[in-house]
Amino acid sequence: MYFMKSVFLLAAARVALAKVQFLGVSIAGGEFGCKDDGSCPIDSAKLPDDGVTQMWHFVGDDAINILRMPVSWQFLVDDNLGGKLDSNNFDDYDRLMQACLATGAYCMIDIHNYGRWNGKIIGQGGPTDDQFVNLWQQLATKYSDEEKVIFELMNEPHDVDVDTWAETCQKVVTAIRKAGATKQMILLPASNFDGVATLTKDNGAEQLLDITNPDGSKDKLLLDIHAYLDKDASGTNKQCTTDNTDAFKDLAKYLRIRGRKGLVSQTGASQDPSCLKMFCEQNKLINDNSDVFVGIVGWGAGSFETSDILSLTPSRKDGRLVDNQLMSECLVDTWAKAKEVVNPPEPESDSTTKQFVPTATTALTRSVVTPPAHTSSSEDSGDFDEPVVTVHVLSDVSILQTASVPPGLTTLITAAGSPSDEPYSIAWEIPPTSLPSISQTQVVAPPTPTAGASSTKALTYLVLSCAFLPLLL
Repeated sequence: MYFMKSVFLLAAARVALAKVQFLGVSIAGGEFGCKDDGSCPIDSAKLPDDGVTQMWHFVGDDAINILRMPVSWQFLVDDNLGGKLDSNNFDDYDRLMQACLATGAYCMIDIHNYGRWNGKIIGQGGPTDDQFVNLWQQLATKYSDEEKVIFELMNEPHDVDVDTWAETCQKVVTAIRKAGATKQMILLPASNFDGVATLTKDNGAEQLLDITNPDGSKDKLLLDIHAYLDKDASGTNKQCTTDNTDAFKDLAKYLRIRGRKGLVSQTGASQDPSCLKMFCEQNKLINDNSDVFVGIVGWGAGSFETSDILSLTPSRKDGRLVDNQLMSECLVDTWAKAKEVVNPPEPESDSTTKQFVPTATTALTRSVVTPPAHTSSSEDSGDFDEPVVTVHVLSDVSILQTASVPPGLTTLITAAGSPSDEPYSIAWEIPPTSLPSISQTQVVAPPTPTAGASSTKALTYLVLSCAFLPLLL
């Protein structure tokens, strides 16, 4: 049986992974005027006048814990490509960042240039890699001590050579880490506007997930994901006609196989009646797959008027800020009603240590086998001779759904650590013939003081009938 390292597994922790760790909203304005050719007139930027008030509303009233701060490259350096952060413009942006950090939320820097500067692609005929690296070196140095700052390398690159783009992003990641920002999450943006439907096809997910930190690990390197529901997935049309359900399911499967995670840093819809049900269902699906999707960030609030097509800007009523229906029902309520994450894990860990600890209740032998090298064809065709395990953690007892389990073969698995993107394998154990076989493999969380007798009985039965195989990843 091959058990792909694709989910958070915590030692001695009760966890119900049916709720993303992060919920957020974009505080837009610093990117106003930007076009998808990367031209961003700095006099069009409009940092929100009431941004601080909005942030405290979202954090205090909605329990949001990520705030995304879009801004153009041109604004930060006062239109001086390759130059230093401008003392006036950057100071204004930094005041917004510091106000965000003061709320206790995570604060995401989003360079909103579409992989370009004034029409030319970074590292592909436009700004050099060194110029882009220089921007991020300065930002990383500034916020190196702020663990709650998230670096979104670029908003929605498009029409780029993905191999070359991944090489550019690798240089930036290396520079960020070497600048001392070693504990922050970094979002890796793919081509075709980071669109969820094409990330795993030919728009760069495979290349981006090969990016490493300077020490060779992939800790805190997450795939950046965007999603809209209008006809061309652009977020510019009022009606919602694109159902992203299959796209998110396919991406979740892909990330599990790779043992990696992503963050939906931008998704939105309009107030049109065609959008409410679809947007809520999409976000529920993301929450239901929180083993691979660590967060959702809605677009957008800040300097948007409440009447703008995709606005999540709260209105003022009786002296307080009030969310619109899309924000309250499809983001806040969907997240609040999802199951809580107890002792939430770090978004990524590349620990590869494995340890076998035998149990005193069984004399069964163990056998660890090496899985075949993963290929795209084997992923799609199911060519593995052994069943592949996926995990759905929905209650105190977590079920490992398996395929083609041989009759009479079972094992009880407990696991510690968190995933990397290299597969490992475990072998089925043969239980004593006098014990009944079980059709599923179960991971049992430690019972709480209030757990019912049925949970205790189930745990006792499984301990007697199965072999423990703790894994320290």
